[in-house]
Amino acid sequence: MEEKITGKRHPLSILADEAYQTFSEMGFEIALGPEIETEWYNFDVLNVPKDHPARDMQDTFWIKNQKDKVLRKFCTSVSAREIKKAVKENRLPCAFVSIGKVFRNEATDATHEMQFHQIDGVMIGENISATNMKAVLSNFYKKMLGEKTYIEFRPSFFPFTEPSFEVFVKFNNKWLEMGGSGMLHPNVLRSVGIDPEKYQGFAWGHGFDRIAMVKWGIPDVRLFYQGDLRLNQF
Repeated sequence: MEEKITGKRHPLSILADEAYQTFSEMGFEIALGPEIETEWYNFDVLNVPKDHPARDMQDTFWIKNQKDKVLRKFCTSVSAREIKKAVKENRLPCAFVSIGKVFRNEATDATHEMQFHQIDGVMIGENISATNMKAVLSNFYKKMLGEKTYIEFRPSFFPFTEPSFEVFVKFNNKWLEMGGSGMLHPNVLRSVGIDPEKYQGFAWGHGFDRIAMVKWGIPDVRLFYQGDLRLNQF
């Protein structure tokens, strides 16, 4: 008698459902966007200067024979698209979350890949502060990883946020950086048609694969992309 083989969902797909559910309960809408992105949404709208090293070929995958097109580096471009649409439709305040593939031309190791998944989000409204951001992200990580999860917010710098923070989670008795976050820079708000004197907002972009690593104790991010079905045991 032949053994019956049944398919199983990938751990990242399972985790994505949990993440979307958590943010939906906090009032966020789910957003999707293209993986091949314009230079404007990938860099310009996010206040990344023309001479910023992130635009260099050794850091970004530019599309051959397609001027001003790149493989997106972060899903923050999705947030920018959705905010601009919300402004046009007069739907402020607003909040969006997206999970998708992003691409970086960088060396790979146990916590870095050239292709990985990122979870990005944004909240826009009146009197929004970094305290709101900390509450939202802390609630998310405790829902995903458990109430006893240790989380740190450390000062940092990103062109599209001010002030900016890096978020770290305790993993294997070490602090693992999950990604960046912060209050949206006034230039970003102006780029999508929002008056920064009236509205404020926060945004974040975190490594979704790293959340799965912490949740299930997976030692190497590259395992997600090698097609090894034993990964489903997690």
